[in-house]
Amino acid sequence: MQFILFLLVYPLLWLISILPFPILYLLSDGIYVLVYHIIGYRKKTVKENIAIAFPNKSDADRLVIEKKSYHHLCDMFLEMAKTMTISRKEIDKRFVFTNMETYLELEKKGKSIALLMAHYGSYEWSVSINHHINFKGFAIYKKLANKYLDKLVIDIRSKFKADLISTKETRNVIEQNKSDQILGLYGFISDQTPRKSDTMHWYTFLGVETPIHIGAETLAKQYDMNVVYLKVRKVKRGYYEATLELLSDDVQSVPNYEISEAFIKKVEQQIYEAPEFYLWTHKRWKHKKED
Repeated sequence: MQFILFLLVYPLLWLISILPFPILYLLSDGIYVLVYHIIGYRKKTVKENIAIAFPNKSDADRLVIEKKSYHHLCDMFLEMAKTMTISRKEIDKRFVFTNMETYLELEKKGKSIALLMAHYGSYEWSVSINHHINFKGFAIYKKLANKYLDKLVIDIRSKFKADLISTKETRNVIEQNKSDQILGLYGFISDQTPRKSDTMHWYTFLGVETPIHIGAETLAKQYDMNVVYLKVRKVKRGYYEATLELLSDDVQSVPNYEISEAFIKKVEQQIYEAPEFYLWTHKRWKHKKED
């Protein structure tokens, strides 16, 4: 069954990937109508999340954010498919790093680097950073249940010279690279809800006390990595700018949780500035502290 699903999905994604961008976005407009108005994909979750994050906005204002976020979601899905055949020249024109010199200066310090980012803007195209770096790039992701689609995701992202490692493999890979003296850039998407445990760290996010991921900070401290935040801004449809902001170049001196809290503050700031480009479809507040 997994292979049959792959055989159905792969040709469709490939056909989407070869569409010119104007036609791609016309298709996205049609998919928006299907996903939002007909299927109503996770609409209840999105409404609840936006209401929690923006309690002082009117229903009309929240509805505008909701609809724009679905438009962006559809665009981003098709842009992900476009990655299958997009050229380096094209993606470098559409996903621009504004200050790579900041990152390259960190490389000179001779430490691996943890890059923290959010499900905001175009996190898929952020793998193109590997065109610009000297370190070996690793993208940490959640393994898909369908092994054929999982292999497809790995192949797509590998075209940008990124090595994908699953969340379960991360510590072992970093440990091995440290032993082999391989300097790496490790990309963590760390804004979603962590797995429930007794050791969850709680912090205010969008006005709500929320458990936040601390795994990237923990690994950065254990293996003495510098830490940066990748701030992605959507300039216009199909075009993004990414700016690297230093979170710490001396992680051992930073009190526990401070890096994770600084990261989530930056994510929060971006959401308040332009909430329509955040991924609202996941249940961000499913854990309550009183539980």
